Amino acid sequence: MEKVKVILASGSKQRKDIFEMIGLKYEVITSLVDENSTKEDPYEYVEELSKGKAESVTEQINEKAIIISADTIVYFNGKKYEKPKTKEEVFKNMKDMSNKVNKIITGITIKDLYKDKTITFSSSTDVKFRELTDEEINWYIEGEKRIFKCCGYVPLGKGAIFLDSVNGDYNTMFGISPSLVFSKLKELGYSISNFEFVE
Repeated sequence: MEKVKVILASGSKQRKDIFEMIGLKYEVITSLVDENSTKEDPYEYVEELSKGKAESVTEQINEKAIIISADTIVYFNGKKYEKPKTKEEVFKNMKDMSNKVNKIITGITIKDLYKDKTITFSSSTDVKFRELTDEEINWYIEGEKRIFKCCGYVPLGKGAIFLDSVNGDYNTMFGISPSLVFSKLKELGYSISNFEFVE
């Protein structure tokens, strides 16, 4: 069975960790595009950004591959939360979400250059924080090194202490769902044997 090349269009450590967790062989090529979208709907927003990333990587290569790109936001109280810029912003975000449910939304694009097809879709997970004290939030801000690299907060890090419940696809929280990706690859006509995995 012919093996296909997979390119992850993301430098995100969490997305790489997920691909490595399932043993998928892949290459990383990061997008060069500015992450801008005028879409108001949060699902359309992340889908458009993921599409832009896949297009950027397509322009960087001269070979057949399956490009997988993603974009993630936290959506809460009608507002999109992306990577915070200051500690004060992180504090306000955590304070706002304390004892409430926020939604993590990930948009994914699969660009299949073997078959010249593109699929874009999104998924979401509801995350409930327990009630947080100012001391706990400050502990998190000072102790979590990745607060400016993840949108809203870092669920696969010190932020895990604050999660009360998770409802939805667990890996969507971390930026990409392997089960959703592989179900879409099946729709494109691929089977598990088309991909290389680490023994």
